[in-house]
Amino acid sequence: MRPEPPFDIFLAGPPGLEHVLTEETRALGFADAAEVPGGVTLRGGWPEVWRVNLLSRGATRVLVRLAEFRAMHLAQLDKRVRRVDWMSILGEGRQVQVETVCRKSKIYHAGAATQRIETAIREALGEAAGGGETDSRAPKLKIMARIEDDLCTLSLDTSGAPLHMRGTKQAVGKAPLRETLAALFLRQCGYDGREPVYDPMCGSGTFPLEAAEIALGLAPGRSRGFAFESLPDFDPGIWAAMRAAAGQGARPDFRFGGSDRDPGAVSMAAENAARAGLDGLVSFRQCPVSEAAPPDGPPGLVMINPPYGARIGDRKLLFGLYGALGEGLKTRFRGWRVGLVTTDGGLAKATGLPWLPTGVQVPHGGLKIRLYRTDPLP
Repeated sequence: MRPEPPFDIFLAGPPGLEHVLTEETRALGFADAAEVPGGVTLRGGWPEVWRVNLLSRGATRVLVRLAEFRAMHLAQLDKRVRRVDWMSILGEGRQVQVETVCRKSKIYHAGAATQRIETAIREALGEAAGGGETDSRAPKLKIMARIEDDLCTLSLDTSGAPLHMRGTKQAVGKAPLRETLAALFLRQCGYDGREPVYDPMCGSGTFPLEAAEIALGLAPGRSRGFAFESLPDFDPGIWAAMRAAAGQGARPDFRFGGSDRDPGAVSMAAENAARAGLDGLVSFRQCPVSEAAPPDGPPGLVMINPPYGARIGDRKLLFGLYGALGEGLKTRFRGWRVGLVTTDGGLAKATGLPWLPTGVQVPHGGLKIRLYRTDPLP
């Protein structure tokens, strides 16, 4: 048993932002993308798997559904796992890691289930039985097993490293926002690449760099590798053509920017821009938030991920910082929309900005963050 196209493809995404990820996926040409808890599903073959890994900005990883069956006890789980044609899917002698989640099922011990699945796969691939040697050059593949209400779903992680790891942003600050979240928050603010983006607390530059890539039409996965590249079904020729087709578009006539009071953050952001090939399009400067000013050109979108006071900064002192931020934006960024990410509604209110109705809370690094948005400032 092996998945034959079209098979089910699952794009895992941040809980609470599934609808935004669905919109992005459909905009990429996957018309059948459907919102489900925890992400988006669609149907396709291996080329669709490769393409969505390459192009999706909001997904955290891409899974291929391999099998689904009922399992009431470990012996039944073992027997049905062995029906999957692991050799043709993964290749001989591959290193495999299994992650199992059990919920509301007679099989309740995730560790025992993981051991049964891993043993069955290793023996099918020849490693434990002595029929082959592990290929140490190939990356370890991850199988995700979910057993819920006695229904076991086996999925292959085709991404490898999480998709927020673009391969270009090496320098990061103390509490960076993941690129995948930044991309989805930009989309929630109506950003489509046709206006500038500025961040007056830029840190490592995530928001303006992500926005500039969107404006240029750059593929987020252009500078990294993926787990699917080591699978038997992988076609290097098709993949090379796919990557070439996702090249850079026309350069916009406006610029992206950011500022930060920390000179180290400004240096990091500039280094990240250079690695991404954006140093001529995105610029950063050192200044306090009270002196932040928009770049020359049309108004656009201010995107900010300020300190929350949970991991960085003292919450009491942050009220003054948020107040200064709001005053500066109202004074110097007239005509610009604002998007602000924070855990604290009180701090958002301290800006004095005219926030629209807020969205849902989104988990991030053990915290719950929320996006606050405005219309163009008067």
